[in-house]
Amino acid sequence: MMVCMALVQLMTPGLAFFYGGLVKDTSVLTMMMQSFVSMGVASIIWFLFGFSLCFGESLYFIGNPFTYFGLQGLNVNEALPDMSIPGLLFAGYQGMFAVITPALMTGAFADRFRFKPYLAFIALWLMFVYAPWCHWVWGGGWLAQWGVKDFAGGIVVHVTAGFSALASLIVVGKRQVSEEDLEDHDRPHNVPFVALGTAMLWFGWFGFNAGSALSTGSVAVGAAVNSEISASVALFLWLLIDWVRLGRPGLVGLCVGAIAGLATITPAAGFIQPWGAFILGFVATFFCYACCELRKRLGFDDALDVWGVHGMGGFMGTVLLGVLADPEECGSVEAAPKYCVNPGQVTAGIEQVGKQLVGATLAAVYSVVVTLVLLKAINLCMPLKPLRVDQGLDLTEHGETAYHSPVRQYIQEPKKGSEGDSVV
Repeated sequence: MMVCMALVQLMTPGLAFFYGGLVKDTSVLTMMMQSFVSMGVASIIWFLFGFSLCFGESLYFIGNPFTYFGLQGLNVNEALPDMSIPGLLFAGYQGMFAVITPALMTGAFADRFRFKPYLAFIALWLMFVYAPWCHWVWGGGWLAQWGVKDFAGGIVVHVTAGFSALASLIVVGKRQVSEEDLEDHDRPHNVPFVALGTAMLWFGWFGFNAGSALSTGSVAVGAAVNSEISASVALFLWLLIDWVRLGRPGLVGLCVGAIAGLATITPAAGFIQPWGAFILGFVATFFCYACCELRKRLGFDDALDVWGVHGMGGFMGTVLLGVLADPEECGSVEAAPKYCVNPGQVTAGIEQVGKQLVGATLAAVYSVVVTLVLLKAINLCMPLKPLRVDQGLDLTEHGETAYHSPVRQYIQEPKKGSEGDSVV
């Protein structure tokens, strides 16, 4: 579990490279800064009262912020109820989820968010969006008691972040560029960064999904293998779709496909068979790809398709969990056949599909509404959008540039110097 905690921590720098490579070269540091600073803000909140809000004594709507205030009551020798790992380790592991979730949103509003209001936004968002849903689904809240399942964050992480990202676009609007220049803004400035970020995210996702079993054993094995299958299927199918539509295979599309497959398998990773993971990878490709195209037709300027990949991928994976989970004979731990992945947890059925659909839909609606309120309130206190973006946010917000000497080639016709030498 300590290794899994480190793997999930690695995902946030991986996200920084992934998003940083996808934006233009004058915004790369801003994107990376927004991911890295979440490691500071989220971790401080998590230490003080964030963990208590999520996993403290239930006050129905939220956990008691004083149950584990400052991580008091947690130590390295005692486990929390129904767990076998030290309470402090569990808090550290779950804290990594709180770090990366708000950073996922940043890809949607690239080039449109000043740094100071961003800090206020992610702090408030963690308290009013992430913490309630974490408590309701993972912390023993009312959705968990009702039977809604989310193995590693389809609802808690991807749906909340994806639909909050969509809501942010309503407030910040489109990027301040002409339609002619928008294509240049959408062109990744550093594809190797995108590939590196994908590799780090994929590597860390094994800690994200398999680690959510909170122990070694059959459930962790199933979650790890299912994650690999879904990501690989989505990677290759997304590549094929781009090849057919664009006339050539692209590395960026391949990377986006892998992330879509990983996001979609997340809520179901430890509950389904490998064949179910294959189906989810297939569904993730066509469903998420269609959502990304729909977003364009609707006119939402989601720069890096956070809603289409994370929001809708997590949504679909959450719902299909009710279809692809193990059959009814796996419902009992004692009498379960050996092939069951996670006996006694969840079985397929129309009732479970309904519960999953309700949970995912409520998360989506709640995230949109609360995010709109938070951003409107913050915008009254300090403007969200920068006044100038012509020089890029890296320079105007942070006074730094990623590339001090842009590579430019000036080709001129040779001219004769005074002594007949060629001058270029």
